[in-house]
Amino acid sequence: MPDVTIRRATIADAAALAHVHVRGWQAAYHGLMPQDHLDGLDVAEREVRWRGWLAGDHPSIAVLVWEDADGVVGGFVNVAAGPDATGEVNALYLLPEHWDRGAGRRLLADGLRVLAAAGCDTATLWVLDTNRRARRFYEIGGWRPDGATRIDDSLGLSLPETRYRRELDGQGLRPTAA
Repeated sequence: MPDVTIRRATIADAAALAHVHVRGWQAAYHGLMPQDHLDGLDVAEREVRWRGWLAGDHPSIAVLVWEDADGVVGGFVNVAAGPDATGEVNALYLLPEHWDRGAGRRLLADGLRVLAAAGCDTATLWVLDTNRRARRFYEIGGWRPDGATRIDDSLGLSLPETRYRRELDGQGLRPTAA
């Protein structure tokens, strides 16, 4: 993998995060969500949300960005620590041109390190039931469904999700090479 940097996001990253978020959704959920919903995602609207989230209006303890040697943001992970030593991966998205190159694994590993440093011994995340690509990615990384399911209707759609869990036992939490 070429030289990349993983660092904490700042408000100055809001536009780049919005771009990655929208393009990532459109690629990852193509065929899994109504196309009109995906086509209606608005980078400018999402940038406003990101500005608020990065200013402290979001429960995350860290938003980490993956940027290439030219300083272009190509992905992000958002993690939050819960009150019971369980952390949550709220989001992990990459521009599709960075898929299958190790960027997602690096981002996720760094996000899990942040959770472990915050005192979490377990992490969870929710994945769309029909998103086989994401489910395979997490399972290869040691995540397993824990039996919890829900219907996410926050977007006005009924999206069945499964919760995945992973112990933060040091496995996969070693520093990653650039």
